[in-house]
Amino acid sequence: MIIAGALISILVWQPRIAQSMDEFKAQQVVVPVIVESEDVPLEVLESMPEFMVSDEEDLLTREPLTHTEVDKILRPSAIKYTVEQGDAIFRISKSFDISPETLLWANYDVLQDNPHYLSVGQELTVPPTNGIWYKWKDGDTLQGVADKYKANVDDIIYWYGNKLDLTKPEVRAGTYIMIPGGERELQQWVVPTIPVGRAGVVSNVLGPGSCDTSGVSYWGGSGFFAWPADNHYLSGNDYWSGHLAIDIAAGDGAPIYASDGGLVVYSGWITGGYGNMIMIDHGNGYQSLYAHMSALVARCGTTVYQGQVIGYSGMTGGTSTGPHLHFEIRYMGGFVSPWDYLY
Repeated sequence: MIIAGALISILVWQPRIAQSMDEFKAQQVVVPVIVESEDVPLEVLESMPEFMVSDEEDLLTREPLTHTEVDKILRPSAIKYTVEQGDAIFRISKSFDISPETLLWANYDVLQDNPHYLSVGQELTVPPTNGIWYKWKDGDTLQGVADKYKANVDDIIYWYGNKLDLTKPEVRAGTYIMIPGGERELQQWVVPTIPVGRAGVVSNVLGPGSCDTSGVSYWGGSGFFAWPADNHYLSGNDYWSGHLAIDIAAGDGAPIYASDGGLVVYSGWITGGYGNMIMIDHGNGYQSLYAHMSALVARCGTTVYQGQVIGYSGMTGGTSTGPHLHFEIRYMGGFVSPWDYLY
């Protein structure tokens, strides 16, 4: 009886199921995909199952892109960049995903390794990756160049932008090649640390801002350094091997404060891209330096306390980044990162 009932049920519902299937197929749009190919015969493609798409569904369409964005990482050669107002070596290098040292190394003929020489309108060479962008000379060898710049010969040979024959790698004189990972010493453009005492030859070397501070008694600094400007963020270069200071944002004419108490050992104009500069000896092994100022208040040979106004911000010395404060901290004549001392 159960089997008989099942057979009767099937006979009753089969016409309705068949009708529903026909109605469903009528709502479909058949989009046959038949593309003849040399690798796949047309007969094989025709035997493939059909692709069914409902005409009631929302279809996504994608317009063809005629322009391809090339990843900067894959750039094989150097490009040119024109310096604009507000630029800095650190900022430019970061935008091209290379180190600031790489940018300086590639532009020695323009900047002589001095980031302060950057000016609006200069055309800089931007290498494709970190290392040395090198112009090949007569007599150069791959091993010799690699040794000179502390690089690996294979890295030079296999750098795709150099386009060297792997079986017989040769470079013609006058050709620029990339030395990935190469490096050299940077020529440091820094003001020497000025000691307390008789100026002596220092006045002839540095400029008229030096003075004889021997016999001047003063209270030493606390060893804690306050921010020398009202803003506590950067505008320009950070602290790195080619710029042993931080550029603190400060509008033109904004007050500049002594970061710690001490004796002013230099106050005046100085060369090397610093412009109007003040150096303070804090009597405990520390010195601080303030550059690019538009006006100086504290004179050489005077004592200052922490937070005292010593000058006003500017952009003297040829800087292209706009008005800001170039700020250095030194200890026992060596450079230290201000980030480790400011509070």
